[in-house]
Amino acid sequence: MQDAETGKGRCMSMQAMQTLYDLRENNQLCDAIIVLDDGTEIPIHRALLCACSSYFKAAFTTLLHNKNETKVQIPGVSSEMMHILLNYAYLRKLDLNKNNVFDVLITADYLSMLGALEMCCKYLESILSPKNCIGILLFARNHFCTDLALICWRYIMKNFIQISQLSEEILMLSLKDFQEIINADNLNVKSEEIVWETILKWINHDPEQRKGHIVALMKCIRLGLLETQFFMEKVKDHPYVTSCEESRPMVIETLKFLYDLERIMHKNGEVVTPEIARPRLPHEVLFAIGGWSGGSPTNYIETYDTRADRWVKIEEVDPSGPRAYHGTAVVGFNIYVIGGFDGMDYFNSCRCFDPIKKAWKEIAPMHARRCYVSVAVLNNIIYAMGGYDGHHRQNTAEKYDYKTNQWSLIASMNMQRSDASACTLNILWRNHHAYYRNGVLNEDGDGMYSVEASKNEYLVECSVVIDEESLKTLYGELWPDLTTLVAFLSENRRGDLKLVKTLLKI
Repeated sequence: MQDAETGKGRCMSMQAMQTLYDLRENNQLCDAIIVLDDGTEIPIHRALLCACSSYFKAAFTTLLHNKNETKVQIPGVSSEMMHILLNYAYLRKLDLNKNNVFDVLITADYLSMLGALEMCCKYLESILSPKNCIGILLFARNHFCTDLALICWRYIMKNFIQISQLSEEILMLSLKDFQEIINADNLNVKSEEIVWETILKWINHDPEQRKGHIVALMKCIRLGLLETQFFMEKVKDHPYVTSCEESRPMVIETLKFLYDLERIMHKNGEVVTPEIARPRLPHEVLFAIGGWSGGSPTNYIETYDTRADRWVKIEEVDPSGPRAYHGTAVVGFNIYVIGGFDGMDYFNSCRCFDPIKKAWKEIAPMHARRCYVSVAVLNNIIYAMGGYDGHHRQNTAEKYDYKTNQWSLIASMNMQRSDASACTLNILWRNHHAYYRNGVLNEDGDGMYSVEASKNEYLVECSVVIDEESLKTLYGELWPDLTTLVAFLSENRRGDLKLVKTLLKI
C-alpha cells in the first residue's frame, strides 16, 4: 500500500497486523517464548520481532543461539514494558503517557526498537512545556537522543522568560548546565534583568553552596546592557556581590562602560562593543522592503535587529527593479512581495526573497493587478484581497499555494477595498465546545471602516486563538465582550462602523 503524501510504502496492512496480534494473543503459530526476570512467559513470532528490533534479531539468529531452543531470557525488562513494546511490534502503536514514556523509551533503546524510540521522542516533543522542558533535555542527552535534545534546547532558548518564572527544574541544574543556558547567545530575553533575577533564584535555592558562584554567573550576563539604575541598585550593591572580592573588577568595568561611553569611541565614530555589552542574537528580524522614498519607488532593503536596536542595510536588492505599495507575506523562511506599483505600471507580478540564500526569484503572477493590496497568511497559504489596478478598486480576492506555485481566485468580498488592513482571526465560541467561527477583519485606509467576516471556507479559516484576556490586553475597554464579538462575526457577513459600535457597546 502506498502513502500518497510521503510516497513511502507501508509494509503491512492494519488488518494483517491485527491478525498477527490476535494469533499471538491466542498462542497460535508462535515459535518462541520470551522469559522475563519475574518468570513471565510471553509467546511471540520470532520473524516479526526480528523485523523491528536488532536486539531480537541478534538473539534469534546468531550462532550463540540454539535454533532448537524456543525460550529466550530477556533480563532487565518488566512485564508491563514488554507488553507495551510488543503492541508496537505487532500493531505499530504505543500507549504512551507522561508517567510511562521515559521507561518505554529506555526499554525501547535497550531492545533496539528504533521505531518505538522515535515515537517516544515525538511524544516528549509534543508535551514540552516551560515546566518540563529542562528535565526532558537532560533525559534526552543522557540517552543520546540528539534530535530531541536539540528540539528541547531550542524550546528553552525561545521560551526562557516563561521557564524562569514557572520551572522548578531550572533550580535543580548543576552550575555547568545552568551557565550553558544563561550564557547562550541565542537566549531569548528582552532584557538582561531577567537573567540576573534568574541567577538570584538559582542561588537562593541553596545559598550556602551556591553564593560562591556569583562571579562565574555574572560573566554570563551582558552587564553593559543593564539599565544603569538597575545595575547600581540591584546588582552592584547586592549582598552576594559586595561579599565577594572577586566581583570588584567586573563591577568597575561595567561602571566604566555605563558612565564613560566616550572611551569606546574611535576617531572615525564607530562604536567598539565590549564583551559585557555584546547583544544576544535576535529571535525576530524585521524586514523593510521597497516602498516610496524621495519622490519615487525604491528597492532598498533594511533589516532591524531587535536585540542590538539597529538597522542593517541588505545589499541583495530585487534585480527586477523598485516597487512600492505592495503587500508582503512570510511563509517558512521565504518573504513574498505581492503586487505593487513602480511609478508607471501596476503589478500583478510577485517576487520571492530567500533571506538564507539571499536570492530573488519570480513566482506565478496574480489574476489581477493590485497595488495597495491587503495580504494575510493562513496555514502557509497567502491571501491577496482588494487593491487598486490603476483604474478601479477591487473586491476580488485570490490565494497562493507555494507548493504548486499557483494563484486561485476565491470568493469576492462584498465591498471594494484598497490600502486596507488584513489579518487572520480565530475566535473561540465558549458556549459550543470545539466549534470555531472564521473571519477576516478589514479596516480601509481611505476613510471607510467596516468589518467583513466570511463563512466561505476558501477565504479564511482559523489562525490564532484570541481569548477574552488577550482582547482586553490588546484593545483595553474597546473589546469588553467576547461573546458579542463572536455573535457578530458569526451572524453578520458585513457591517459598518456604526453597527460594530452598537454591538460592542463602544
